[in-house]
Amino acid sequence: MSVNKPINIVPPGDGKDEADTPQASGKRSLFERASGAFGFDSLAPARVPAKLPQGKAVRMPTPPRRAVAPGDAEDSATTRDLAPASSQPPVVIDAEADARPPRQREVGGRKVEFTGPLHPVSRVHLREQGLIDPDLGSSGLVEEFRIVKRQVLATAEADGTAKARRVLICSPHPGEGKTFCATNLAIALAGERESEVLLVDADFGKPSIMKTFGLDPAPGLMDALRDPSIDAEKLVVGTDIPGLWILPAGQRSGSDAEYLASERTWEVLNRLSRGAHDRILIFDSPPVLAASPAAELAKHCGQTLLVARAEQTARAALEDAIDLLSGCPDIRLLLNDATFSPSGRRFGKYYGYGESES
Repeated sequence: MSVNKPINIVPPGDGKDEADTPQASGKRSLFERASGAFGFDSLAPARVPAKLPQGKAVRMPTPPRRAVAPGDAEDSATTRDLAPASSQPPVVIDAEADARPPRQREVGGRKVEFTGPLHPVSRVHLREQGLIDPDLGSSGLVEEFRIVKRQVLATAEADGTAKARRVLICSPHPGEGKTFCATNLAIALAGERESEVLLVDADFGKPSIMKTFGLDPAPGLMDALRDPSIDAEKLVVGTDIPGLWILPAGQRSGSDAEYLASERTWEVLNRLSRGAHDRILIFDSPPVLAASPAAELAKHCGQTLLVARAEQTARAALEDAIDLLSGCPDIRLLLNDATFSPSGRRFGKYYGYGESES
């Protein structure tokens, strides 16, 4: 059995330096003395300040590299891989960076403008159908749809995407007032400053939007879906109601749901929405439980207003409709034709509408 004899490691020097004396060496650890003897000081980590400056970008210092003589071991591939690469960007810490993730917004693009001629819309014709007259100002009906449009605009702004600016208006069954609500909501939204509304007639089986505004039938959405050479924006019909445009339904194909499920639909709707941050698309769709296109349209829209007629629409019908519209992330109910308000509100009285003159 052999025993290794401990040997004191004395750093090289002439002995004149106080740090090199045996007394000084005895106060330092073995690693400290070895560092002084073999030159390990160059491998010390970079100094990091105890507190970073506020409001400024801080560049972390790079540790100095030890000088290497030609032919040293650092010429090997392993050592070169461990050396700091000068092409790597320095670590930068921004003390003012917001920790909250940015809101996801759509990628910008050139806005598609509607340049067609403006067609006059009879205000008398609108009033005869019980619709909003954009020239009369406030009324009970206007105030009701102002509440609806505020919810629509708030959701679109919070989401910030083109899909959130596409709103589907539908109902479980025919005769529950979906076209009435879609038309009034479009007129109310058109009253917003610096905004525009595209009312799309997507009820291909029984289109009625053009007739509602007293306009003649014209090619529309289904024609653009069937023929890729047709630009949908060229089929948009302008009205003399500021900010309101209409895209007719077009000629029925017999395969409406299949066309709506195609990639062509995404292309058309994205083109109508891209870059148009002030444009809302309102879709008047077929009844959900009567035709399949409503479920396909829901996949392209970020909001859906499901119209329920008071004292008529059954709860089971609403539940079935919501299941079919599950492709839309935001579905809300809109009660139509209600004659009683639990809160007792009666919009319009404040502005003098509906009051009898004495």
